[in-house]
Amino acid sequence: MYLDNAATTRVDPSVAEAVLSAMTEDFGNPSSAHRLGARAASLLENARERVARSLSAAPSELTFTSGGTEANALGFLGVAQSARAASGREKHVVVSGLEHPSIAEAARMLGQRGLRVTTIAPDRTGMISVEAAQAAIEPDTVACAIAWVQNEIGTVQPVFEIARAFKARAPRCHVHIDAVQALGKLPIDVNAGPIDSLSLSAHKIHGPKGVGALWSAKRARVQSLFYGGEQEHGLRPGTENVPGIVGFGVAAELADRSRVQAVPQMVELREQLWNGISSRLPRAIRHGDAKHSAPHILSVGFSGFTAEPLLHALEAEGVWASAGSACHARSRKPSAVLKAIGVADDVATLRFSLSRHTSSHEIALTIERLERALAAVRQ
Repeated sequence: MYLDNAATTRVDPSVAEAVLSAMTEDFGNPSSAHRLGARAASLLENARERVARSLSAAPSELTFTSGGTEANALGFLGVAQSARAASGREKHVVVSGLEHPSIAEAARMLGQRGLRVTTIAPDRTGMISVEAAQAAIEPDTVACAIAWVQNEIGTVQPVFEIARAFKARAPRCHVHIDAVQALGKLPIDVNAGPIDSLSLSAHKIHGPKGVGALWSAKRARVQSLFYGGEQEHGLRPGTENVPGIVGFGVAAELADRSRVQAVPQMVELREQLWNGISSRLPRAIRHGDAKHSAPHILSVGFSGFTAEPLLHALEAEGVWASAGSACHARSRKPSAVLKAIGVADDVATLRFSLSRHTSSHEIALTIERLERALAAVRQ
């Protein structure tokens, strides 16, 4: 039972077919002037239209990247650095205490370079209040970042309300949204609020690894982090990963088309999993806000256990999950996100994450095997 879909998903067969065709048939460089290059360029723009459509965005506003981390770097780090360089003065940035390391570490680095950094603390359910967000903003705030869906505990933030609060205090502040875990799970319309950029990743929606995208509004002051070519509007120089981008386009269209049916199914399975765990293991702790939770993520804590042995015992039972998130899987340091919401050090946290292919039978088996894994570790 594969329940680690927030880390990565199995590539959809139709995606793999499109990627293979782009690698072996339409393999030209999209910058080449000959017919094979033109075919690759056509595939590239078709994929751009498909991904943009899933955001209700204009294709010209989309820049393809190597993944969500690079998209976050362009949308947050690059903006903050360029704003400071333009003024030559100290500037201020704001992030939440629940960000993915690609944002959290970027903010830490900006602090080392002289920018002032404010981190908005979440409440114990993992929510960021609009009031706390507004209080963090200052007149010289140049960039703010907030994750729409927290990748470890699944909380869904009111990002458009928060963006409006940011802009009310600092109209020129660049608001960046990490939507990597939201794509395919929540309806996304980039026109619904005053956001300036938004990051995406293909491999979270049954697409290939190594490809993502940054949506940026035409008014946004996004600048390239490196140089060497005019590809992707000059924001992301270098030959485009056409096969990966083609796969992203197919995956985005499939995710958008299936979302209306898949999301209620994932919610039902998520609750089936929690109800089974809590009824058999009454000391289990559900992390996050159950009312404002992504359909595919369930984070559960078990007092008196250590996550790594528990994960190995669960794997021996044929269940793949993760401890917190994949970004921290090989680290023995406590998760910053779990510490931010007050989870004690002696609580082992497992993250179970579903996909549109997860079945009720798999959930039922997981509940039984988790109980056996806990018993085996306890002995």
